[in-house]
Amino acid sequence: MATPSRETPTPTPVTSRGASPSDPSSEVPDESSSALPLPLSWPFVEGSMVRIAMENFLTYDTYEVSPGPHLNMIIGANATVDSSILCAICLGLAGKLAFMGPEDEVGFFVKKGCSKGMIEIELFTTSGNLVITREIDVAKNQSFWFINKKSTTQKVVEEQVAALNIQVNKLCQLLPQNKIEEFAELSKIELLGPTEKSTGPPEMHRYDCELKNFREKEKQQEEYEEVKLTCDQMKDEVRKLKEGKISMKRRIEELETQHRNLEAEIKMKIEEIQHALTIKQREEHDLQRIINNVRKVIEDLQNELKNTEDGVNLQPEIDAITADLRRVQHEKILCEFDIIDKNKERENLEKEKRSVNNQIIQLGDLKHHKEEKLRLRYRDTYNALLWLRNNRDKFKEGVYEPIMLTITMKDDNNAKYIENHIPSNDLRTFVFESEEDIEVFLKEVRDNKKLRVNAVIAPKISYADRAPSRSLNELKPYGFFSYMRELFDAPAPVMNYLCSQYHLHEVPVGTERTREMIERVIQETELRLLYTAEEKYVVKTSFYSHKFITINTALNEAEFLTFTVDPEEQRRLEEHLKEVNRKLKEVESGLITLRETDELLEHKINELREKKQELFQRKNKRRQLEVRISYKLESLKLMEEYTCDLEEEERKADAKIKEVEAQKNRIFNELKNLMDIVTSLHAEKVDLMVRYGEVISDKYILESEYMDISSELCFTEVLS
Repeated sequence: MATPSRETPTPTPVTSRGASPSDPSSEVPDESSSALPLPLSWPFVEGSMVRIAMENFLTYDTYEVSPGPHLNMIIGANATVDSSILCAICLGLAGKLAFMGPEDEVGFFVKKGCSKGMIEIELFTTSGNLVITREIDVAKNQSFWFINKKSTTQKVVEEQVAALNIQVNKLCQLLPQNKIEEFAELSKIELLGPTEKSTGPPEMHRYDCELKNFREKEKQQEEYEEVKLTCDQMKDEVRKLKEGKISMKRRIEELETQHRNLEAEIKMKIEEIQHALTIKQREEHDLQRIINNVRKVIEDLQNELKNTEDGVNLQPEIDAITADLRRVQHEKILCEFDIIDKNKERENLEKEKRSVNNQIIQLGDLKHHKEEKLRLRYRDTYNALLWLRNNRDKFKEGVYEPIMLTITMKDDNNAKYIENHIPSNDLRTFVFESEEDIEVFLKEVRDNKKLRVNAVIAPKISYADRAPSRSLNELKPYGFFSYMRELFDAPAPVMNYLCSQYHLHEVPVGTERTREMIERVIQETELRLLYTAEEKYVVKTSFYSHKFITINTALNEAEFLTFTVDPEEQRRLEEHLKEVNRKLKEVESGLITLRETDELLEHKINELREKKQELFQRKNKRRQLEVRISYKLESLKLMEEYTCDLEEEERKADAKIKEVEAQKNRIFNELKNLMDIVTSLHAEKVDLMVRYGEVISDKYILESEYMDISSELCFTEVLS
């Protein structure tokens, strides 16, 4: 197959039997030839075939070739891949069935025994390769077309192929074996026009017609120039002989060099022919050995087939095992669903456990932060706290850690009000419910450990539950939003102590609005202690003038209460964590049981499958043996078709060697003739040089005579 190139050479049709191309290196070079050497490599041009793939096509399962950008040739014996590729090119590019032979159904080209076949051809285009696929359905005798894997119609494919100047139905582009005789009957003139149309650009044929007209005119011009050319011919020949740079001796040496090169080349060709014959002989011996082995295998399979039992009576047993297998598989599916549910439950519990642990860690971090502040600021109080935690069994009633650790702020932004209202000494105070417990504590930490700590007894009366003297709704118009007691949570004894000592239930907390109208607030509400957004106001009555005296103090930023921990929340999280761990253990135990059950069911399924497989093998063994024997017989038939006659191959090789020898003799004769011609030309050169000298001599004589006559004429005219 010849792929198109940038230069448009004389087209050579693609045939199913490729002829060996002439070897340029075997021709005697001509120094007078003006032909330029071909480029080393031609790139693909528009419409070149870069890939041809076949599947279940003719005698092949799969086959793929990738033509190059130059001349591509496929050489093979009859019924080999060359004819298959030629058919694939014609059918794959929407060629007509009648063009390939008498077959009228496309399903004929699908491999025997297959329901479908496929041809795929990839064409080079500058905008991206075009992949044309043709799928052949034997049952429907239909073809399905695809371009670049997208479904299309045969008409669209034909248009795409025609746009690339590909004409698979023209003998000059595609020549099937059955069309060779028809192609050979065409004359050169009959071939020229179709060749130009099929291989050249659209304007080539028009140019050729115009060229014929120009040549007619050129003949007339040549006739006119011949007379003038004849006059100058002698002078040109003499000039060429003078300008020749290659001497006769050098020319003869070059011819002798060519003679030696040709001898070496002919010797190499003979060795190649002999080597190819040796390879063919070796391949034939290997093929015969394989054929003998296949025949032996077929004989063994046939003997085994005679001794194989009929598997018809095994079907009831297979049905029973199939029913058991379905039942066990159903049980296994239910077990797997239970495992999936348990795994999901475990994942949810683990996620819940991680969440609770994170919450506990966060609470621990807050409490640790407050304890660290206590350790840095009040070291004695911190040491007393550590002793208390290690000796709680020594106390009969409730003992509460320093107040700053037991208070939990509802909003950290309000911590400044508590710290500005309650002195820091009381914030680090331990609270007891029993006098006996406080004596035990103080005796140990003060007397024995010499630690400076504060401790108080919580009042028995509940101050924390008392209502304020003025409702908060009455104070909201003045910007108050809460009483101080509602800003935090604390254990009941601690809250009782703080309310009894600092009247937290009577101290309102206001906003910036309260500060803006502070005079009105003092006059109308008669409050004696209140807080605004950033200040503390204390109102007193003058002993002498009985007027109100207001003292306002800027609030300090909170230092200890900005991090709070809710003990109830911590206890709840710890209990929740215990419950989650208990559920996790139950789920893990259930998973172990389910997995053991699943493994037992899997083992039972495998046993049933093995039994069923064994029965199927016994049942189908006869059929399998028949199929294997059929396959081996088919393979044997194909291999026998590809065997060759070694004597015939040897005869062909001898004929080729004789042909090469004849070619050698012919070339040697041509070389001798060339040398004779060179000798003759040299003699002609000498003769022309002599004649040229004579002509020059005559010219000088004539010019001298002309000058003499002219002088005499001038002298005569002067005298007259």
